[in-house]
Amino acid sequence: MSDASQPDLDTGNRLVNFPITFYAITMGLFGLTLALHAASRVLEWVGPFSGIMQWISMAVFAIITIGYLAKIALYPAAFKGDWNHPIRATFFPAASISLLLMSVTFLPEHAGIANILWLIGASLQGVLTLAIIARWIGHKPFEYSHINPAWFIPAVGNVVVPIAGAQLGYVEVSWLFFSGGVLFWIILLTLVMNRLIFHTPLPGKLLPTLVIMIAPPAVGFLSYLQLNGDVDTFARILLNLGYVFALIVLTQVPRIVKIPFAMSFWALSFPVASLTIASFRYGAVAKSQSHEIIGIILLVVLVLLVAVLALRTLLAIARGQICQPE
Repeated sequence: MSDASQPDLDTGNRLVNFPITFYAITMGLFGLTLALHAASRVLEWVGPFSGIMQWISMAVFAIITIGYLAKIALYPAAFKGDWNHPIRATFFPAASISLLLMSVTFLPEHAGIANILWLIGASLQGVLTLAIIARWIGHKPFEYSHINPAWFIPAVGNVVVPIAGAQLGYVEVSWLFFSGGVLFWIILLTLVMNRLIFHTPLPGKLLPTLVIMIAPPAVGFLSYLQLNGDVDTFARILLNLGYVFALIVLTQVPRIVKIPFAMSFWALSFPVASLTIASFRYGAVAKSQSHEIIGIILLVVLVLLVAVLALRTLLAIARGQICQPE
């Protein structure tokens, strides 16, 4: 007797196992694009590479989106499994954040395209944030072992909205998203640190997500700079908190490099990119050559990191090691 749900039970099918976490790749690629653009004010020769990376990032985003939409259409039960998963669900807003980052890459030359992308990305980010927070509050039981830095993505990811939103004229809406993002950064940072210090260590696959802790203050600095228009005390605190978390994460690098490669390693890329961009932006606004030098060092690290991640990902694809059942 046939079973209408049988296709969703075919765990050997690559499309069934197509992960929503792939959007961490596009966040990293768009982050590199914007980092190269920020660096072009200091290193003019890197400017053309920013344009190349923009097209590569958009192509990868399109491929991942087509793949995941096909999974939703053909294997709805597998999609529901991702949405109901306490960890994988936090990566859904990585898609909307990628759209928001894409909109930034079109500014200021193509404001019309940037506006469309921002409206779609901000709307999707708002809906996903509310939906996931609603689940956190009381519709599904969670355990402390589920908490990890990837939980920053749904709610704290809202601080990405003002980077393009303020430039496009959506100032009040941008302040709304920024305020919500900062609030949940404080809340989730407390929960994550509590888990890291007092509970079981993160499993190997999730260890790279520790680097995500760098992103909220670094991106918060960039957004606040767009909203405030100048560097003040709060802006300096945000930027330096990015450096503080970067130093904390450095203490964990020996543990991270020992674990086998997994797609979660792409979580390393966007936080490094955001701190790179923040360093260049502060250097430009505050006329700080030392921060420009920090930006250059971080850019070198970022380029090498993305190159290694891309190579390891392509090798994993060739060996059939991705889109496998967990």
